[in-house]
Amino acid sequence: MDPFEQQVTELQGAAEGWDAQQTLIWGLSTFGQSVALASSLSAEDAVLIDMASRVSKFRVFTLHTDFLFPETYALIDEIEARYGVEVERARPELTPEAQAAQYGPALWASRPDACCQLRKVEPLKKKLSGLAAWVTGVRRDQAATRANTRKLEWDAKFGLAKLNPLADWNWSRVWDYIRANNVPYNPLHDRDYPSIGCTYCTRPVKPGEDPRAGRWAGFAKTECGLHVKD
Repeated sequence: MDPFEQQVTELQGAAEGWDAQQTLIWGLSTFGQSVALASSLSAEDAVLIDMASRVSKFRVFTLHTDFLFPETYALIDEIEARYGVEVERARPELTPEAQAAQYGPALWASRPDACCQLRKVEPLKKKLSGLAAWVTGVRRDQAATRANTRKLEWDAKFGLAKLNPLADWNWSRVWDYIRANNVPYNPLHDRDYPSIGCTYCTRPVKPGEDPRAGRWAGFAKTECGLHVKD
C-alpha cells in the first residue's frame, strides 16, 4: 500500500471532524508543493483559493479545455493578480481543430463523454501523475453522485490523495464566505449559472431546476468523469 494511502485510510474518520481550513492546512503542510487545488473557477473553488492564500503558498491548476467562457478566462487573470499565484493550465493533447478533424465537428454534441475524456479527463490524469494529492471543491449536496464524498479520500482512479474541504458545505455557506471576504467570483453565477463548465455544454438554470441541470442539457449525463469512481 502506498504510504500516503495508508495515512489517508488512518485519518479519514477523524478528518470528518475537521473544518475546511483544518483540512487545507493538513493537506498543504503534509504534501507541500506536491498538492494542488483543481479549479474550474466555480464559487467553491474561489472559496478554496482564498482560504489557501491565508495558510501558505499553494499551487492551483485549471483544465484549459479551449472552450471556457470569456468570464472564466477573465477570472483566471483576476485571481492571479489578487493572490499572486499562477493558475497552471492543463491542456488537451488535441487542439479544437485537430479534434474536429479526427473525431468530427462538435464532438460535444454527438458524444459528450468522449469530448470530456479528451479535453478534461486525460489532461487531468496527466497533471495528477506529477502530484501526491489534489484538492477539489466537491460538495455532497451538489449531486447524488457526490453524496458519499469524504473530506479526505484515497483516489484509486488516479492514484493519489484527494481532499474535499467543502464536502459538508451547502450553497448558502459558500456565498456567505464569498461575500464576507470579498472573494472574486465568476459573474456567470449572477446570471443563473450555478455550475459552470464549457460554453457548448453549459446553459443557465431555470427556476426550480436542479443546480446541475444546465450541464450537458439533453443528455443523461451529470458528470464529466473527473469525480466518478471507476
